[in-house]
Amino acid sequence: MGVIRLANLSRILCFAFHVTFIQLQPATAEKELKFVVAVFRHGDRSPVVSFPTDLHKESEWPQGFGQLTKTGIQQLFELGQYTRKRYSSFLNSTYNRKEFYIQSTDYDRTIMSAQSYLSGLFPPTGGQIWNPELLWQPIPVHVVTKSTDRKLHFPLRDCPRFDELQNETQTSSEFQSRIQPYMDFLQTMAVDTGLELNHLKILDNFQLWNTYDTLYCESIHNYSLPVWATKDTVDKMEKLAELALLSLFGVYKTKEKSRLQGGVLVNIILNSIKQAANSSKERKMEVYSAHDTTIGAIQIALNIFNGKLPPYAACQFFELYRDNSGRYSIEMHYRNDSSVDPYLLTLPGCTSSCPLEKFAELVSPIITENWSKECGNKDKMKDIYIGFDVAVGLLFIFNLVLLYLLYHYGRCRRRNNYQDI
Repeated sequence: MGVIRLANLSRILCFAFHVTFIQLQPATAEKELKFVVAVFRHGDRSPVVSFPTDLHKESEWPQGFGQLTKTGIQQLFELGQYTRKRYSSFLNSTYNRKEFYIQSTDYDRTIMSAQSYLSGLFPPTGGQIWNPELLWQPIPVHVVTKSTDRKLHFPLRDCPRFDELQNETQTSSEFQSRIQPYMDFLQTMAVDTGLELNHLKILDNFQLWNTYDTLYCESIHNYSLPVWATKDTVDKMEKLAELALLSLFGVYKTKEKSRLQGGVLVNIILNSIKQAANSSKERKMEVYSAHDTTIGAIQIALNIFNGKLPPYAACQFFELYRDNSGRYSIEMHYRNDSSVDPYLLTLPGCTSSCPLEKFAELVSPIITENWSKECGNKDKMKDIYIGFDVAVGLLFIFNLVLLYLLYHYGRCRRRNNYQDI
């Protein structure tokens, strides 16, 4: 018994020593924030379009359709203030063009949202105050024209293969199983809205989504709604709008769609993060002012989509950290509710704080090296070179024929001259 007690005492002492040793060890590797990318949706706006039986016309909205409202300005100003608070120990208190960059799609509402956001993020202080009665300063918002935007405005245009995938999605069993329960409802909607049933059934043409959006905008701005727009009806329209967003970038052949859509922006963000990790560049933050489809496209591509339409001022954060051993990791946070902290998201196959190398490996299937080729677009430069070669060849043949004719014309002249003599 004494031997057993001694053995137990020895185990207890060993355990106590082990616990004490662990407690005396340094805390887990601390991490330092090195770089941030943020993608947000614009703020509250007026409807983008109306539908045939809509009770309200564009003239009833102060700035017309698709324009940022005072509520939207406030939402993005608040997001800017939140960003300032979240990164108060990371970003300079004053704007520095070498450390911060913001880009917007070419829409009034996104450009104005970016400006509102900057007002909250970088109110002038000290020497940047140019008017004590106006704590605001101009900060450049970079814009890419709609026709050349291959970065933020989704779905990306001029991609024949994506158009084919959308047509295939509409007839796929995956999509049909989701929309069939709503067929009777869609027939009713066709009558109530004045839209054609065949157009409503094709969710990726945005007609039903836009109709839901119009009713949503009208309701939150206290405009009267049609008698048929009951809560149950609007709730069903919202579900179909969510299905429209999901089927646009997912549901059917999601990985291939992502390579042609959301994966393009994921690659841009990842390259910025890699550059920040591999260089000593001064830039600390990149921000993109865009749309619900932009956030939906990247979240579906990363398989972190919650199935809900991104609300106004929703913001997806990508944060790059480095621990004291020099290892880099990425965290993703999604802010879709200003009353709570952003949700920490986890890339499937990794941890919430995902090593940079592992993150790059996991997203590689949705990244294309030649977007235009995978879209099925012809190489325009190649066509130009071929056309040039053909033109040169034809010119060469023309010259040969011309020389041949001139040669025979000369022989005929000499022969005729001899006969005249």
